[in-house]
This record gives sequence, C-alpha cells and structure tokens, in this order.
Amino acid sequence: MKAAPAPGIGTALALALAAAVSLGLARFSYALLLPPMRADLGWSYFTAGAMNTVNAAGYLAGALLLPPLLARHDARRVLLAGSVGAAALLAAHGAATGELPLFLLRFTTGVASAATFVAGGLLAARLAQSAPHPGLVLGLYYGGTGLGIVASALAVPPLAARSGLHAWQGAWWALGALAALCTAALAAATRGLASPKPPAAAAREAVRWRRFGFMLAGYLMFGLGYIGYMTFVVTLLREQGLAEPLIVAFYVVLGLGVVASSWLWAGLLQRYRGGQPLALLNGLLAVATLLPVLLAHPVAVFASGALFGGVFLSVVASTTAFVRHNLPASAWPAGISAFTIVFAAGQIVGPSVVGWIADGPGGLARGFVCSAAVLALGAAIALRQRPLG
Repeated sequence: MKAAPAPGIGTALALALAAAVSLGLARFSYALLLPPMRADLGWSYFTAGAMNTVNAAGYLAGALLLPPLLARHDARRVLLAGSVGAAALLAAHGAATGELPLFLLRFTTGVASAATFVAGGLLAARLAQSAPHPGLVLGLYYGGTGLGIVASALAVPPLAARSGLHAWQGAWWALGALAALCTAALAAATRGLASPKPPAAAAREAVRWRRFGFMLAGYLMFGLGYIGYMTFVVTLLREQGLAEPLIVAFYVVLGLGVVASSWLWAGLLQRYRGGQPLALLNGLLAVATLLPVLLAHPVAVFASGALFGGVFLSVVASTTAFVRHNLPASAWPAGISAFTIVFAAGQIVGPSVVGWIADGPGGLARGFVCSAAVLALGAAIALRQRPLG
C-alpha cells in the first residue's frame, strides 16, 4: 500500500503555487521578456534594469505594509488578495507600451507579490512547526517559484518571438492567465487553512535587528547580487549567440533546479541555527554567476543554470528557517518581514547598478562579475552569524 504523505507536505505543495505566482510569474518571467521589449521599445540596459528596480521597490513597500496588515487579517486572506492582484496586474502589462505605465505596473505588481510571498511564507513556517521534516516543508514552498519559472520558459518565448509591433504583449496576457489559474487552485487547495492573528508582542520583536545583524547584512548582499543574474542572464546568453531553443531549455533547467532545491537543502536548513546555510548558498551563487562569463560553452551555461536554480530560493528559505529556529512563534511575522525588507532593499539597487555597469565598457559580463563579488562578500558576512540562543 502506498504511504500517505507526511502531514503538512500536501498543503506545502499547494502553498507552493503562491511562490510560483509571486516570484516565478510576476518577477522572473521578466528576464525572458526583456530582450524583445528592449529591442521594440529602444531601452538602454539601465532602463531595462530599472523596470526590475521599480518592481523591487514595490516589493519593499508591500513588505513594509505587511506587519500591521497581518496583525489585523488572516494570512491566507492576505495571500489570496495579493495573488489575485498579481494576476490582474500581469495581464495589464499587455496593454501598456509607455515607460511610465510599465513602471507603475511593475511597482504595483511588486506590492502584490510581497503580500502573496510573505503571507505564504508565514503559513509555510507554521506548517513546518508541526511537520516531521520542517526543512522540507519550507523548501517545498520556496521551490514552488521554480514551477512559475518553468511555466514562463515554456509560455513566454513563443509568444514574445512573434513578428509585429509590440508582439511581446501577448506573453503578458498569458502570464496573467497562468497566475489566475494558479490562484484558483491555491484558493481551493488551502480552504480551511488559517493562521491566527499574532499577538501585539510580535511587533516589538522587529526592533531587535542587531541580534541577527550579520544574517541581515549577508541577505542584503544576496538581494544585491542575485537579481542581476535573474534580470539579465537571458540577454547575456543571446549576446553570446546561444540558440533560442537552448536558451529556453536553460531557463527550464534553472526552474527545475529551484524545484529540486526543496530536497537538496532541507537537511542543511534543519541542522544549522546560525548563518552557515546562508554563507554556503551565497558562495555557490557567486560561482554560478561567474560560470557563463568565464565559459560561454553550452555545458558551462547549463551548469550555471542548474546550480543557480538549485540554490537561490533556498537562500530565502534559509532566512525563514533562521527565524523559526531563533525566534518565538509570535515573532515570526515580524522576523520574516524584517528579512523581506532587507531582501527588497537589495533588489532595488541591484538591477539598475548592473544595467548601469553594462552600458559602459565590459558590457553585461562586467556586471555579472560585480554581482558575483557581492555574493561572495555576502557569504563571508553570513558566516559570522551565530545562533541567538
């Protein structure tokens, strides 16, 4: 007889759709749309990067709004409201061609994504509390981002590559439809799942950031470093002459790596209570970021995608695991929000800086080297973080 899944695993798989919408579809699909939009609309690398900078600014705004919101409303309700908003806003991208409307849409999509992702992370942390394999539950939730990346890789390129003025708009409509389907499935599968409102004491924990300062600083470096890769890697591969089918396959491999990361790092997240997981994962990301710059061969490119995909969302999971290990349950919303704010702050700066560097001598390759250096610095900083005790 087939064994029943462990308690919490099925619900974590359903919650993974929230990560698929908020990051996989709403943010990382942009890397696939950037080349045709840049060519059609005449953007510089700086403008192309600024689109993701604005998206990250919206994510930060959403993260700042979340603590009081989660203190008043059930986390599942916040999650679903954000997911519905993200689906509608993604579809609205298909009706815009001007820079200002697109900037506004990227910003508001970031706000909706933060509501979905942070509320889903809180629910996943509560599930992990009673699950036999807490690290796996968290990994499954964050690994759901890979589902959105794979769906984007399969849906966007055929639509974005059509001939004609603004042909890329149909890809945004498809992303909105995919997000709506995920939201409907998420609502049905999590019916009955609720998160009690945290007590007022939780809000007071947010001011004790000095206790995990090295962890926050290492995570800030992650936000600064990883987003350049996820914004510009498809553009870099096109500039290196990689064939379009191989680029699609590369992005699928990256997404599958995110899904696989649920199992790859579950033990690591459960075993360590300090900054060791963040340090190791940041270091691996630095290597993955350098690979396509040092070696343009398809083998190196696919190795980079598999390694990057298998690591980068586990960095996010490592911060939730750190919060769960070191703070009381009442303080989890404040702790997760603190890391989300730092993460968003890094992402605001990262894309525009890499775009600015890419517009100068050395191009995108130089921007990727800078991103790798920032990730390596984040690894060194995180290694100094000790458990809170």
